[in-house]
Amino acid sequence: MIAPIKRIEQLLQDCIAPTLAYAQKIMSKGTTIKDAIKAWEEKTGLVSTEAKVVKLLMVQPLITKMDASLASLASVEHLALSTNLIDKISNLNGLAHLRILSLGRNCIKKIEGLEAVADTLEELWISYNNIEKLNGIESCKKLKVLYASNNKIKGWEGIVPISSLPLIEDVVFYNNPIEEKCSADGNWVDEMKKRFPTLKRLDGKPIFREEVENAEES
Repeated sequence: MIAPIKRIEQLLQDCIAPTLAYAQKIMSKGTTIKDAIKAWEEKTGLVSTEAKVVKLLMVQPLITKMDASLASLASVEHLALSTNLIDKISNLNGLAHLRILSLGRNCIKKIEGLEAVADTLEELWISYNNIEKLNGIESCKKLKVLYASNNKIKGWEGIVPISSLPLIEDVVFYNNPIEEKCSADGNWVDEMKKRFPTLKRLDGKPIFREEVENAEES
């Protein structure tokens, strides 16, 4: 019985190894930001240095790195880099007007590099990544919106950093382990309301607070 099992394991390894090698090859030859911007200009007919909205979505081959070429987007207010293979937030220096940063559906494991846009960033979209904790978001004091569904946040310590954000009002955390557990226990909304008093919307739904309702009735 052992011999057939080993044979199966070897066959699986022989099948998987080339696939992994191909994936690594593709990632190593990802599109650079410079080339992605050039392609975007050709497609839209717009000038990237003057554009307020730049969307480099699902570029082929996929973008793997936020490189220094991002600094050329001097006027951008909404930068979308969703659905790529980016694993690190970096090189946001020079984006002095950035209000919305979209990085959903990438391979990001932690929040970093946001200090460069902390004075202007109002919305961060990072759903469908591999983030376990929101540490690194504390510097973004103007942040109002955070979309972080379908990540790997397991405990309250992973969400607590948003308590440092005085203007945070709209968050999405569904399909994170902490949300799934608390929702199963029936206390997700109540816990979020209690822990983060500035919130007005949670997972796409408005939050109603008793003190506000009572004040309106009186």
